[in-house]
Amino acid sequence: MTTAQPLSTDPFLPGPRVRVAGSATGPLAGLTFAVKDLIDVADSPTAGGNPDWPRVYPTPTRHAGVVQTLLDAGASAVGKTVTDEVSLGILGENAHDGTPLNPAAPDRVPGGSSSGSASAVAAGACDFALGTDTGGSVRVPASFCGLYGIRPTHGRIDFSGICVQAPSSDTCGWFARDAATFARVGEVLFGQGMPDRLPHTLLVAADALGFADAAVQEALAPQIERLAALIGNRRDVTLAPQGLSVWQRAQRVLQSSEAWQTFEPWLDACNPRMAFSVARSLIQGSMMTDAERSAASLMRIEARARLARLLPPGTILCLPTTPFPAPLRGLPLGALHPLRERIACLTSHGGLTGVPQVNLPGAHVDGAPVGLSILGARGTDLDLIRLAVALEG
Repeated sequence: MTTAQPLSTDPFLPGPRVRVAGSATGPLAGLTFAVKDLIDVADSPTAGGNPDWPRVYPTPTRHAGVVQTLLDAGASAVGKTVTDEVSLGILGENAHDGTPLNPAAPDRVPGGSSSGSASAVAAGACDFALGTDTGGSVRVPASFCGLYGIRPTHGRIDFSGICVQAPSSDTCGWFARDAATFARVGEVLFGQGMPDRLPHTLLVAADALGFADAAVQEALAPQIERLAALIGNRRDVTLAPQGLSVWQRAQRVLQSSEAWQTFEPWLDACNPRMAFSVARSLIQGSMMTDAERSAASLMRIEARARLARLLPPGTILCLPTTPFPAPLRGLPLGALHPLRERIACLTSHGGLTGVPQVNLPGAHVDGAPVGLSILGARGTDLDLIRLAVALEG
């Protein structure tokens, strides 16, 4: 009888490490970065966290646009990182490749689906790392691992050469341990320098804050006070008048329906091996009705109007990135589903509205990191990054 071997906790994919040297000069010269295994690196298979995905996704012959931009700016790629299976996960556990270590809380999950990228940065294996965020896949691991992380304005970062899940919500972001590195990457990918001025108004999403555990509210209070002191004008608002869970339901309908449309040809052609939770998510997406999609699309219009009203120029909004710190590793499936649902109540606004969001590290509950997020109007990504730099300083 053979004994099952434990799955790896390495943030990088098994096998020889993918390495690509960047240009000798440039604004990112000397920095290293890792690449989530949804993002193409030339001559290296993009497996998307599933052993059967490469059967329909040929080995790329060119880098994804965002990877090429970073290489041209002088940064060097040092590996491809583990992802939740076909990006359909939020906790960072992969039945095929294992669960990357959360260096900030080793007994807990790292968050997903950009799990390996967050783990690699938190462990100091690279200076920054690329991830994707559709329903929270950069924001959640940034919160759980104590990192800076960004979900950019939807459509602002080149998505060519990246595996699609739900096009109306897919974005490409990155992680860093310090605000200075985080900002250097932002200036390159957005092609602009930092703004001179900080925002002048801070909104606190009272409904989102109240949705978090009491310990998280307490841990984030000093950061909120520091933000308010830096900006000078604070007031409490309601983010989702209809209810955070109502927004969550709308985003789930839209994202799940699009994911089914994306992956159905692959499922039909290959009958791939797949974890139960991932297969269940795709089946649920296949069962969404036209009436559900229509109602969700109307809610998206309402949510976008709400954020446009709340976030005029010079205004940002803050809320907990996640309602609790990272759950323990190895929990049963029955315990994980309600956790995923609750997390999604604090991340659904990203896919619904397309506004940029930055996770600020620094708070802890029982020794585990929890993040505070700042949001701005579409296109104000660098304003948020500038504020992150000021706050760290």
